[in-house]
Amino acid sequence: ASYLARTLPGAGASVYSAPEAFAAFIRGGGNLGLYAATSAALRAAQLSNRARSLLDIGVGDGMALLPALTDEIEQLDLVEPSAALLASICQQLDAHGRQCRAFNGTLQDFVAQNTGSWDIAEATFSLQSIVPEERAPLLAWLRAHCRRLLIAEFDVPDFAEQFAPARATYVSERFAQGVAEYADDGGLVAQGFLMPVMFGSFDRTAARTNYEQPMAAWAEQLRA
Repeated sequence: ASYLARTLPGAGASVYSAPEAFAAFIRGGGNLGLYAATSAALRAAQLSNRARSLLDIGVGDGMALLPALTDEIEQLDLVEPSAALLASICQQLDAHGRQCRAFNGTLQDFVAQNTGSWDIAEATFSLQSIVPEERAPLLAWLRAHCRRLLIAEFDVPDFAEQFAPARATYVSERFAQGVAEYADDGGLVAQGFLMPVMFGSFDRTAARTNYEQPMAAWAEQLRA
């Protein structure tokens, strides 16, 4: 009710317009274990592949990247649409004496302007933001420009329609659980991140922020 009262008179809030809310979200609740496991998997892949160059797509403020980053990475490229989140990760890397090349924009923008190659490209919970129909040429570009592609995404049920009642039930139950994990932060995560994502899933007046899909669909797109 608080979110709707604040946003209905004008345009809906952008999911990443309040970077402090997103930062608090990924550093609380069940995300702590999720990101710890993700970082461990990324680091293991870097080591096993003896990677020297790394492309991180949708790096955010580095929650997954920083704990995973090995000393052997000599070339680090970051792609992030949010200028505020990108500035945060760059400051953190600078404090640790690590250099990077930072690109403020979407993967589509990056692909149009770059022709480099990397040992590993990784995308943690970021490719879901790309419209499914636009993924094929991007995945093909990644196949041609990196030796290994690491993707972390959520496995969700397959809903044929965006506005199907079953999807509405699934989303409302899922977000109720999420909001409950941040009940003591004064509404920062709920108002600044979770509510914009939830209502954005059903907003007919704006482009969706997330296009989650079942893991089988990801596998099929990668095979194609």
